[in-house]
Amino acid sequence: MEEEKNKAFFLKERIVRLKLFDGTLINGQVNISRNHGYERLSDFISDKKDPFLVVFNATLYDKTIENSEKNKTLFVNKTHILWVEPDEEQK
Repeated sequence: MEEEKNKAFFLKERIVRLKLFDGTLINGQVNISRNHGYERLSDFISDKKDPFLVVFNATLYDKTIENSEKNKTLFVNKTHILWVEPDEEQK
């Protein structure tokens, strides 16, 4: 039972960039280890069970890079996502 509690709080963060259909850009982190079997960002994005992508430590750019807003947490509806890419430079 204790092991299950610890798994619930395990984070495997990936820094991502995503673009929504309305042109909004978001940079932030996602936890891809929420469920067993999610080892890649694409596994998590394509999963239909959870309709939202939780992005934390997020910076939102409203169609232009000049207007940015920092957010602790964003819940992004996956149907509004045009593309997502991992930050390849992360360690």
